[in-house]
Amino acid sequence: MHILVLGATGRVGRQIVNYALRDGQDVTALVRTPEKVQAHHPHLTVFQGNVLHPEDVLHATQGVDVVISALNTDGTTTLSESTPILIEAMYRRGIQRIITVGTAGILQSRTDPNVLRYQSSESKRKSTRAAEEHHRAFSLLQSSTLDWTIVCPTYLPDGERLGIYRVERDVLPEGGTEISVGIPPNSRTNSSMIVSILMLVWVFPTDGQMHTSQCP
Repeated sequence: MHILVLGATGRVGRQIVNYALRDGQDVTALVRTPEKVQAHHPHLTVFQGNVLHPEDVLHATQGVDVVISALNTDGTTTLSESTPILIEAMYRRGIQRIITVGTAGILQSRTDPNVLRYQSSESKRKSTRAAEEHHRAFSLLQSSTLDWTIVCPTYLPDGERLGIYRVERDVLPEGGTEISVGIPPNSRTNSSMIVSILMLVWVFPTDGQMHTSQCP
């Protein structure tokens, strides 16, 4: 299996790359700064490029079976601007499967099923900017013909992997507040809880679903 990882130099993206390589997969990482890629492996291809440049994305998707995106918002519109570029490249390459990391804010509200969490009183965040950006990307995937899943965790602190978590479709598990990224301080080897869930979702494809995952 050949996986394209976007956001491969980020906190979650680095763990996705490491996990996939340990699992024996071929990995391509599309990054702006190759020097930031910490992994070195014969099955890892690092391609320098920009997710906002269609030719870079098309090149990076060559020979790819599945895309896993850990792109975050970082106060920009890169996520929503790059999504249609990625969708088009996947169409051209005949790639169907994509898994992305979203945010719990774009899950369905339990208190008001007609809106998303960030649009309701259920969300306690003062700023909705990041959720709005994720919502735009979600809408683009939703209107595509791709086989997509968005994994939507809430607070992602560093910490030990607990090995216990809950998963629910479209809504936040009741009482869910956080899920550990599973990375102890100064560690580059411990696999991530959220990454484990991402990889499970990849192994068991589902069409047009959002999953949230929380520690008890």
